[in-house]
Amino acid sequence: MFITFEGGEGSGKSTQIRRLAERLRKAGRDIVMTREPGGTPEAEAVRTLLVSGDVARWTANSEALLNYAAREQHVVQVVRPALAAARTVLCDRFMDSTRAYQGYAGGCDLGLIDALERAIVGPTRPDLTLVFDLDPAIGLSRARSRGDAVSEDRYERKGLAFHRKLREGFLDILRRDPKRCRLVDASLSVEEVERSVWDIVSGML
Repeated sequence: MFITFEGGEGSGKSTQIRRLAERLRKAGRDIVMTREPGGTPEAEAVRTLLVSGDVARWTANSEALLNYAAREQHVVQVVRPALAAARTVLCDRFMDSTRAYQGYAGGCDLGLIDALERAIVGPTRPDLTLVFDLDPAIGLSRARSRGDAVSEDRYERKGLAFHRKLREGFLDILRRDPKRCRLVDASLSVEEVERSVWDIVSGML
């Protein structure tokens, strides 16, 4: 099974992916926990280019291309081999983040993103995508209070208008693919969100 975690900044994805991995391991599942952009040394190097530095350093098209360069490495070297070995893959962000960040919020041509998705992701689509929904103002406040990822705050500095578009993008992705995507109310407590995630995932298992 391939499960992806999506949502805006500060929505709690990283916390919940760790909690779900622990539950699934206790249930006897062989888990691969990974992230995008990243997951391989090459993709992590691309990640640094994307998440740090000046807000305007890349155009949205350039960002989409960089994300897909990293995704190619990640899918070929990590995701597909793990799935072929019957392991459960949990990924913090995947193809929907590119569509939401660079497409809906950034203005990248969605036709370009469609073409990249077909070529790079192909049939390796998630079985389940959890979309963590949260008011962007709250999410940005949470993200800034973490204090542990100041070097990776490029997207947080893009401003509230960008993040409102981002939220609408994720919600539109969910509306267009309701069989794969499930909404998680990220405004709830950590424990309540964990229960919501487990209800969805255990129902599929």
